[in-house]
Amino acid sequence: MAERGRQPAPISSRPPDMETIYDSTDVPRDIRTDVWQETLRRSLVGTQTTFPGEQLFRARIGTTALGPAQFSSMTYTGCVSRRTQALIRQSDPELYQVAVVRSGQQGMEQERRLAVVDYGDMVLYSSSRPFEATVASDGNLSTSLVLQFPRKLLPLPERQVTGLLAVPLAGRTGMGRLLTQFLSGLDENTDACSPRDKVRLGCTALDLVAAVVAHHLERRHTMPPESRHYVLFLRMSAFVDENLRAPELDPATLASAHHLSLRTLQRIFSHHGTTAAAFIRKQRLEQSRKELGDPRLGRLSIGSVAARCGFLRQSDFTRAFRNAYGMSPGEYRRHGRPGAPDMRLEGGGTQSEGNGTQRQVPGRAGD
Repeated sequence: MAERGRQPAPISSRPPDMETIYDSTDVPRDIRTDVWQETLRRSLVGTQTTFPGEQLFRARIGTTALGPAQFSSMTYTGCVSRRTQALIRQSDPELYQVAVVRSGQQGMEQERRLAVVDYGDMVLYSSSRPFEATVASDGNLSTSLVLQFPRKLLPLPERQVTGLLAVPLAGRTGMGRLLTQFLSGLDENTDACSPRDKVRLGCTALDLVAAVVAHHLERRHTMPPESRHYVLFLRMSAFVDENLRAPELDPATLASAHHLSLRTLQRIFSHHGTTAAAFIRKQRLEQSRKELGDPRLGRLSIGSVAARCGFLRQSDFTRAFRNAYGMSPGEYRRHGRPGAPDMRLEGGGTQSEGNGTQRQVPGRAGD
């Protein structure tokens, strides 16, 4: 797996002369994600977005008009955005979008292709076809630059361009570097530009996009298996977070939902040092620990917290929690909130696996 790239600037940093149309620090936490989705619908395209770490979601969008194009600088934590056929039927502005990743690593699926885009590289996608965009839910901020423009302004056959949708395009060498450097310059210097300057810059940007796309049309390539598996891992991680409350969530359910065999599923998780069952168990326990430490949920019984996190029996939950964190759920709620240990669960039996015993090791950086 490729490196995640550079760390982004603090979320409060704002490119000059960019109109900030969304800043999570200005939005109440309980409506933060709803306002984010509405902002995307109005300024980019409508999507259905899920947030694995909804309570910790942070984001900012700044935009500026470049004649017929719109340029956006975006910063966000983990999410999965889906544009469905239903949303396309409701409204389709018929846009192409070019996204340059400035930090982190992001996934894009469109036209039955999966692309993993690293720092400095880019991807082309269309508002007129379903897509799914994935940002890792690891708590770190990801940043990207997005140029969107009407499809009719790209002077290349649409049938050929479709072959480049959701294909990672190099942005650190050759033709791609010219475009990414130009967009990075826009991110830093539009404050000195008049409205007429911006129209001319928009035309230049479109010429560069056309040159890059034309360059790559003869160099189409498929994504290596390891990149495909990484996007699948991100998607499955998001699926687990979205379905923690379902007690039937187990490796077989996860494999079926993603059209994988159990063997392939386990191989993907093994590349990340865990098993599917251990990953599900760890996410459930982490969620239960957050809920036990949340004073707003203090009236919930231990059994209710267990059920909310997908445990069928309170006794199983209590045993797993004690093995993971060295104290019972009740003890953690009373005494353990401030400095609870961060433990990583490995191997061992669970409701899903049914063999072995659980063991605990101290959490490591990045767990």
